[in-house]
Amino acid sequence: MEVNIKIELAGVIQGVGFRPFVYRLAQRYDLKGFVLNSSAGVSLEVEGRRQSIEAFLISLQYELPPLASIDRWESYESDYVGYVDFKILESRRGEQNHILIPPDIATCEHCLIEMSDPADRRYLYPFINCTDCGPRYSIIETLPYDRPYTSMHFFTMCEACKAEYIDPSNRRYHAQPIGCWECGPTLSLWEKNEKIEIGNENLLDSVSQLLLDGSIVAVKGVGGYHLVCDATNDAAVQKMRERKNRPSKPYAVMAADIEMARALVTMSEQEEELLTSKERPIVLVHSRDQISDISSQSDKIENSRPLSRFIAPNLSTVGLLLPYTPLHLLLLRKLNRPLVATSANVTDEPLSIDRESLNKLSGVYDYILDHNREIVNGCDDSIVMVVKDQVVTLRRARGYAPLTIKLPLKLPSEVLAVGAGQKSTVAIGFEYEAILSPHIGDLNTIGSIAYFEKSIQTLERIYSFNPNIVRHDLHPNYESTKYALAQNKKRQGVQHHYAHILGVMAEKQLRGRVLGVAFDGTGYGDDGNLWGGEFLVCDTRAYDRIAHLDYFRLLGGVKAIREPRRVALSLLFECYGERAVQLDSPATRAFTPSELEIHYQAWQKHINTPLTSSVGRLFDAVASLRGLCQVMSFEGESGMLLETLYDENIEGAYPFTIENGEISFLEMIEEIVLESDTTVAISKFFHTIVDIIDRVYQKYDLPLVLSGGVFQNRLLLELVLGKIPNAILPSKIPPNDGGIALGQIMFDSR
Repeated sequence: MEVNIKIELAGVIQGVGFRPFVYRLAQRYDLKGFVLNSSAGVSLEVEGRRQSIEAFLISLQYELPPLASIDRWESYESDYVGYVDFKILESRRGEQNHILIPPDIATCEHCLIEMSDPADRRYLYPFINCTDCGPRYSIIETLPYDRPYTSMHFFTMCEACKAEYIDPSNRRYHAQPIGCWECGPTLSLWEKNEKIEIGNENLLDSVSQLLLDGSIVAVKGVGGYHLVCDATNDAAVQKMRERKNRPSKPYAVMAADIEMARALVTMSEQEEELLTSKERPIVLVHSRDQISDISSQSDKIENSRPLSRFIAPNLSTVGLLLPYTPLHLLLLRKLNRPLVATSANVTDEPLSIDRESLNKLSGVYDYILDHNREIVNGCDDSIVMVVKDQVVTLRRARGYAPLTIKLPLKLPSEVLAVGAGQKSTVAIGFEYEAILSPHIGDLNTIGSIAYFEKSIQTLERIYSFNPNIVRHDLHPNYESTKYALAQNKKRQGVQHHYAHILGVMAEKQLRGRVLGVAFDGTGYGDDGNLWGGEFLVCDTRAYDRIAHLDYFRLLGGVKAIREPRRVALSLLFECYGERAVQLDSPATRAFTPSELEIHYQAWQKHINTPLTSSVGRLFDAVASLRGLCQVMSFEGESGMLLETLYDENIEGAYPFTIENGEISFLEMIEEIVLESDTTVAISKFFHTIVDIIDRVYQKYDLPLVLSGGVFQNRLLLELVLGKIPNAILPSKIPPNDGGIALGQIMFDSR
């Protein structure tokens, strides 16, 4: 007896070869019916013998295409229709889209083989892709994910590509970015705004020679432009630093393949797996110290040249990635050297995705390697690191985003969360799902604010989403808060550090009470002060601030965020009063005698000296007191410098006290000032922070959850996990403010 089964599926099942997969299964089990994309996911009907359908359903669950995943499955028996074959029908659009968009994925092995085959019609084609790889989120305008709703609708398929596109048995069936030399996107080379007329066969040879000659080239990728130069050329890297006004912030390096990567850095097996994964993130790894060590490792780099010493000055780590587009790979094969590959953006501006925004950097690059496929949704490179065998995401973007999180609770209505002010992301939530946008950046400029608003519009457009509630940070001066308060919707504020912990709880499916440790640079507190060294006992509905770092003053307010010397000087005033101006300390030597007197008066009279409990600022102070950093050129510089001087052979910690939930650390500051050995001072400082966490944790029989930007510090995480192995830290979302929006979604306001 034959039966009819209707199936409704949701998950990452559009744009990943799911329908042809279903078609092939139906052929295998001799079933009739249809499959189609809908605004809810994928709908299908199958008719045939019950035993065959049962086998089909098992295969449907366990033989998914590489990029597909099923999150919701509904099936039921229906009236028998009598279908005569199995068809893939045209997509069906609805009022609301809850489809999960696949991210942009690195070129697959099948495409790489074809691209390297002189007999293949896509030989050396820089935009080769199939249903298992290539651009997705960056080209989509709206759902369902079909070619007319992407930036590929500008390109008319040739007959050969169309034949592949409509053949359910072909790997490129409904691969929306499909193209070839005849009909797909094309490359062009520009010197500033003057196009260089050159044939495809010579174009990458020319770009390679320009890079070898020391030029800086803006290269258009999947989610935006990179600024690239020869990573082994000191002069080229220095030129990029000078032109970009980026004196010391580390650059990411792109190696041609894993063999070249091994010659440049020291990696664990897990780090290699991340580098070669389909997501292709930037992975923070340990750099090799000796040129001789590099030379002995591999001949993959021309003349075994080491990385320029200006890639990551004074740091022991480097951000490394492998090519994720055929264009990047072809260029690196020509060059046979690693490239600096840094995001093309003006400081605090979003990533450049078109020529108009790229023109703001015309003083930085010499040439542009461009293409004519529009980037609809910008998406920066993701950044990850491995700590104690756990993957920690520092920036979630290309390859991983948009991110869908299954919530441990059902949302009573549709929610938009607008995040914080730095490391901005936004999120939407409905029922048991939250969708987190790719990394947006810091909301400090008109351009970044416009990009923030565009990111909200993109999610609302793609998902036909109209929120009932808008959630935001409590900080009144955050641009995200201002945006939320301007909306004609119900608005709810969620405290910054509470949202940090809620974000991890959402990722880890936690609903009960936890002890949350939220350490960061700045967050608006309930009392109007700037929190950042917080211990919270909380669940999804409320929190209790059970301990925090003692308040201290920030000399000059926001100026102190960039100037560790101001934080250090304030703490010296706390310890020694006016006598601090007479101390011979790296922090006091960073000011003139008159400046010291002015700052003491401001500190004493509380003039522009807001109170803070920030552990991030405490890291800044220690870096200043030990002479490592007085004025930062990039966020987190002080902590990274401290990390390089830690010595695991040094034991012990500095004293501190906890009374009525207030953690006093001034005695530690005094001992750091008097310590003769900087390595000892820094090592014991790290141990003290870990001991503070452990002391509070021992009083509570609760899961320990860590979040906040301070926990981007690899060394601190390693030490905490070494002492408290069961501590819970985020993996899918960043510990920094990139996870705030998810935490705002997680708040249960009922």
